[in-house]
Amino acid sequence: MIRRPVSIVVPMMLFAITSAAVVMLVQFAIVFRGPPPGFSPVPIARIAEALRTGRAPTGNPGHPIQLRYAADEYFGRREERPSPARDRSIAALIPLPADQVRGYYEWPVRDPDQDVHGSFSIGRRTDKGWLVVSISRAPALGRWRLAILQWMLITLFILSLLAWVAARRISRPIRSLAEAAKRARLGAPEAIPLHGPREIRDLGHAMEAMQTRILHQAENRTVMLAAMAHDLGTPLSRLAFWVEQLPDAARDRANADIEEMRGMLAATLRFNRDDRAHGEMVRLDLGSVVESLADDLSAAGQNVTVDPGPRMVVMGDAQALRRLFGNLVENAIRYGQAAEISWTVGQGYGEILVDDHGAGFDLARADQLFAPFVRGESSRNRATGGTGLGLAIVRSITELHGGEVTLANRPGGAGGRVRVRMPLAT
Repeated sequence: MIRRPVSIVVPMMLFAITSAAVVMLVQFAIVFRGPPPGFSPVPIARIAEALRTGRAPTGNPGHPIQLRYAADEYFGRREERPSPARDRSIAALIPLPADQVRGYYEWPVRDPDQDVHGSFSIGRRTDKGWLVVSISRAPALGRWRLAILQWMLITLFILSLLAWVAARRISRPIRSLAEAAKRARLGAPEAIPLHGPREIRDLGHAMEAMQTRILHQAENRTVMLAAMAHDLGTPLSRLAFWVEQLPDAARDRANADIEEMRGMLAATLRFNRDDRAHGEMVRLDLGSVVESLADDLSAAGQNVTVDPGPRMVVMGDAQALRRLFGNLVENAIRYGQAAEISWTVGQGYGEILVDDHGAGFDLARADQLFAPFVRGESSRNRATGGTGLGLAIVRSITELHGGEVTLANRPGGAGGRVRVRMPLAT
């Protein structure tokens, strides 16, 4: 029996329930084991007793009541204010005349006979000065608040770990799908990962079906183009026969147009073939491939120079890579009179630069120049503008090897620059 994959909702709900349970358990532990939240109010009778006897009340450690003597009646703290009505209530309990008691209170209340909240400083006039009974304000970060803050930080740390683990488990199959989608190419079907929650598997099946449809459509397109090239060959041959009867000047122009049409058909078929298939991927030194290509082109009279860099090992198809850099060198010589090749190796990738001495690239059209049949030169003459497939083939082969290609201009505007970045073999 095939086990049905779990929905992505399940881990999300489990994480939410677990988080709520952890928070409630921490709150329960704080309430059960923690100290009281601040000082409780002090009855005015207890204050009156302390002023009458001159002894701090005992048996209530939660109230840090202090006794001291003050030289004058201005013994209150900055945050405390006088309350004559409360002073009279306390003086009546001692008992003393009202002018013999002076108090300062943090939280005045409407009923002077209520218990005293917050900090206070209450004094009784004596022969030694003012006998003051006081309680200071609770510290901003007392033991209770520090305990809450500590448990909050611990809880935050635990929940962060849980969130990280849950997010990793949820995002891992999504990342696998994204990487497979990046590697997928026409003619090179990519195995789509089909693991993870049910929704991710459904997405994987949909991507797999989409890849099959795209490859099928590409095959149909290639078959159609091949059939068109084959069928056009016969009328082109007939045209070549008939143009032989034209005058010499007209015959030469007609033959040139026919050869251009045949060349464009052949280039189109090669582009479709190269875009769909590649040879075996093996470990190779890309620098050696580039140097070998440059030596061959230099021997054929091309203006190509190489500034060798460090060893650059990649996984690739040597023949396809030669064609990639061959196209770049051909473009550099055609539009910039020379090709200068150099490379560097970074963290996990190799970067190859192909510079020329031409007018540079129009960077506003940089992405368009990689499209098939788009020429960098504005004329429609194949002798100067080519078929418009060179950079399209370069991008196709580069992406087939997991790399990327970009266009730029050399510093100082001294020509164009093509930058090819390839991942190094691990």
